[in-house]
Amino acid sequence: MASLSCQVHSTNLLNSKNANSRRKRLISCSAQPTQNNIKVVINGATKEIGKAAVVAVTKARGMEVAGAVDTCHIGEDIGKICGMEELLEIPIINDLTMILGSISQSKAAGVVVDFTDPSSVYDNVKQATAFGMKSIVYVPRIKLDTVAALSAFCEKASMGVLVAPTLSIGSILLQQAAISASFHYSNVEIVESRANANDLPSADANQIANNLSNLGQIYNREDPSTDVLARGQVLGDGIRVHSMVLPGLPSSTTVHFSGPGEHDITDVKCLMPGLLLAIRKVVRLKNLVYGLEKFI
Repeated sequence: MASLSCQVHSTNLLNSKNANSRRKRLISCSAQPTQNNIKVVINGATKEIGKAAVVAVTKARGMEVAGAVDTCHIGEDIGKICGMEELLEIPIINDLTMILGSISQSKAAGVVVDFTDPSSVYDNVKQATAFGMKSIVYVPRIKLDTVAALSAFCEKASMGVLVAPTLSIGSILLQQAAISASFHYSNVEIVESRANANDLPSADANQIANNLSNLGQIYNREDPSTDVLARGQVLGDGIRVHSMVLPGLPSSTTVHFSGPGEHDITDVKCLMPGLLLAIRKVVRLKNLVYGLEKFI
C-alpha cells in the first residue's frame, strides 16, 4: 500500500530576540512603500486568516497593505489588531469602495484579497474590477455557479481574478502527487482530520476526489459495500472519504493508494506562501483562473 500525506508546520518566529529584531526591520521597510509595490486590500481583515495575511503582506517584498476592510473593530489600527509591534496607520473600515477609490487615484497595481463569504463575493469582485483592481477569492463553500458567473464577467471586463479553493501549496502538491499515483493504482481512499464538523467532506477532499474522477477511472471496483456507513462516504468514481472530527485535531488530509498484492495544515500561517504567490501572479491575469495549482 502507498500513502501520500502532506504536512505543513508553521514556525513561530516571535520566540527569539533575533526574530523580533528582524520583524522590526521588515515592518520598518514596509512603512516606506515604493511606487512599484502592489497595493493589497484585505477584505475580512479581522478574521484569523485575514490577520495572518496582513502580517505576511507587510513582511513581503514588492507589496504592501493598502487597506483593511471588515465589519468589526471599525476605526482601529489593523496592525494593533494583528498584534504587531508597530502600528501600520491603517484603520479598519467597512467601506470597500472608499479604499478602492483611493488606490485607483495612485495608479498603482492593486489586488483585493477576499476572505468574506459566498453571498458577497460577486459584488466585491465587481467593485474591484470597476476600479481596475484584480481579486483573489479564498472563500469556503463558494458555489460553482458563482464561479461561472464571475468567469463570464471577467471575460467581458478583461480583468484577472483567482478563485482559490485552497491556498496551501502543500495541499496542491498532494493533489498533483495523487493524480500521478492514480495511474498506477485502482484502489484509493482519502482520510482526513478536522477540529470541527463544518463542511465534511472538506474542500480539499472534494477537490482531490474530483481531480481523480476526471481521469476517467473507476476506483475500488472490488468493494461493493456502498451501503455500509462505516466505510465512509463515496465521492466521484468510487473514491471513499473518511473524516475524523476531534477537538484540537490539526487539519490533515492523506490519500491512500493500494493495488493487488501489494496533508496537514496546523495554522493559517501555512497558507501565506500560497497567498503571496497568488498576489504576485494575479496582477498579470486578464481572465478568471480557478485554482492556485495553475501557477505551480
